[in-house]
Amino acid sequence: MNDLQHAGRSAADLAVDHLAAIADGPVWRPVAEADRSWLTEQPLPTSGRPLADLLHDVRERMLPYPMGNGHPRFFGWVNSPPSPAGVLVAPLAAAMNPSCAGGEHAGTLLERTAVRWLAELVGFPHRPGAGLLTSGASMATVIALATARQRAIRQQGDDVRETGLYGHSPLTVYVSAEGHSCVRKAAELLGLGSRYLRTVPVDSTYRMDTDELRRLITADSAAGMRPLFVAASAGTVNTGAVDPLEDIAGIAREHGSWFHIDGAYGALGVLADGAGPRYAGLEQADSLALDPHKWLGVPVDAGCVLFRDPAGPRDTFSLVPPYLRDDEADQLGWFSEYGPEQTRSFRAMRVWATIGHLGREGIVRLVQHTTNLAHTLAAMIEASDDFHLLAPAVNSVVAFRHQPTTLDPATADSLNQALPTAVQRRGNAFLTGTRLSGTAALRACILHPHTTEADLGVLLDEIRAAAGEITA
Repeated sequence: MNDLQHAGRSAADLAVDHLAAIADGPVWRPVAEADRSWLTEQPLPTSGRPLADLLHDVRERMLPYPMGNGHPRFFGWVNSPPSPAGVLVAPLAAAMNPSCAGGEHAGTLLERTAVRWLAELVGFPHRPGAGLLTSGASMATVIALATARQRAIRQQGDDVRETGLYGHSPLTVYVSAEGHSCVRKAAELLGLGSRYLRTVPVDSTYRMDTDELRRLITADSAAGMRPLFVAASAGTVNTGAVDPLEDIAGIAREHGSWFHIDGAYGALGVLADGAGPRYAGLEQADSLALDPHKWLGVPVDAGCVLFRDPAGPRDTFSLVPPYLRDDEADQLGWFSEYGPEQTRSFRAMRVWATIGHLGREGIVRLVQHTTNLAHTLAAMIEASDDFHLLAPAVNSVVAFRHQPTTLDPATADSLNQALPTAVQRRGNAFLTGTRLSGTAALRACILHPHTTEADLGVLLDEIRAAAGEITA
């Protein structure tokens, strides 16, 4: 135990020193060939090694090569820096090492509070039992779509858990062209088939076109299909766009479809000044996916799915017959009755600590700060003569192009496609690319609480410098 005590203190110092030094180092660096070989080709050890030796390897071979998301000039994907409180308690959750499938212990009881806090933050109605923590929005979407599928087959007088989808009309799923790929993956995994996944066009601001949604649903209904699931976005990963949630809720309700919202990244955007009307209708969803490990900064993995009615997911996943449930002792049952996972990690401690450390006011400040920076970056782009803004800066994502006046459109497209990797390799900033309306685009996602306006200037200068290297 003395070895563990000494190594534990060393590990804590190592973590603190790593976090303290991030801002002064490169955002990202390629892995040296010797370290790459060591990381990927280690032989299985015959004898065990001291804890101190393991920490030495972590310090020398792993910590020098982070993904980059802890740095204030990391603008890639939707990956936040870890919250200090989440880092602090992660080893304690591991020390307890419970399975949070159910039972009466701190892990399961704290999850009730963590889930309720998340619902309260975004203004989603919460009934006890109507939500659980997941590995992320992909699993949350699988759980939500499976619940919608069970409800639809129940309404036809069958139980999909017994009969599968055999003998039933095709069930159709609707997601916008800017929707996340996790919806398609969930449809394929659950046997619904991508053939019956409808991609709904978007408008000029990359929001779901509700007229097109209505047309697609009407056509499918007339063809004998059953519109099952409409997935709207409350903050897309490409542009941060928020679909017209209230209108979509009405269309889904009109056709008896399940209304799901992917708020994995953007649901917390409702906390920004003046954002409330943009999110009207969020509270009408049958299910909502959100990721505390995104904007909130909870160390991965920590996702969440919320439901209006807890009976739906329990009917979909519980293997405890109703006559064996001790409802007087525990009306909510086990978390494993609401999703596919039986062994579940103690995610709640990281979520609880992060929210508890920031408080609602601190979370609002984080959302407002990063949203303001996105608006500032958009203004800097519009004021320049070599950048072009591609979409309104709604949340903390900015989509744009580097467009030097000397380049023709085809050359500019190739340049923008090559820029993210070139910028990353320079090490002073990190951003990623995408495609919008068929053309190569750059996207900067701002999530770090310590990012400054000066960092935005560095980003644009780094893009220009990288472009110069490419075109030279």
